[in-house]
Amino acid sequence: MKIYKNQQAVEKDIKDNVLAIKGDVKFECSININASIIVEYGNIDAWDINAWNIHAGDIHARDINARNIDAVDIDAWDINAWDINAWNINARDILYYAFCCVYYSIKCFSIKAKREIHKEPICLEGSVKYKKKEEPKVK
Repeated sequence: MKIYKNQQAVEKDIKDNVLAIKGDVKFECSININASIIVEYGNIDAWDINAWNIHAGDIHARDINARNIDAVDIDAWDINAWDINAWNINARDILYYAFCCVYYSIKCFSIKAKREIHKEPICLEGSVKYKKKEEPKVK
């Protein structure tokens, strides 16, 4: 697992406006970068991220919004967060705390709130689209 403890260590690994990481990554600091984050075959564990685009297996964060993760698109297998605010979300399953809002669309297999008192997901200029799970192939 790659562990970043400060902003300078993160900036050192950015090449051509991309922070490319193979495997899991943990940010033990808040970061603000003018680059994309690509995690190949791994997960992101972080508190506050401000980046262009984030591509990862799993994103575990306290807040995903314009202040913490500022991205046009978030592509992930699972998004576990308190709050999500993005342009588009394309995920397998989304579990949110109480409020989920995007500008355009949400595409996922399932979406549900952890908290009993919550708001349904909001898409300002699009809609929530549910993907169909593929049936396992029998040999």
